[in-house]
Amino acid sequence: MFLWTTPKGIKTFGLESKEFAEKTKVLAANQGLYNGFLAAGLLWSIISKNTEIATFFLVCVTIAGIYGAYSTKKIRLFYIQAIPAIIAILLVIFN
Repeated sequence: MFLWTTPKGIKTFGLESKEFAEKTKVLAANQGLYNGFLAAGLLWSIISKNTEIATFFLVCVTIAGIYGAYSTKKIRLFYIQAIPAIIAILLVIFN
């Protein structure tokens, strides 16, 4: 979110150019904020030991992974994002 337009951010995310990074920085900030809120929710569920909160945020991550894989036509996103969340949901439910 904060390093998107820096040389390191451009390299890390495989962006085509500094100009492209500048054009898409608002989009990247939105995604970064979204991911930050998901991380905060999951941390909150761990601290509060509340399985309902954990399940809610893990379902959000799963939906984001499914949508990301579908909308970008990159099934790899499903495996990277949704599968770990599904595994975590199962662990929460059966623990």
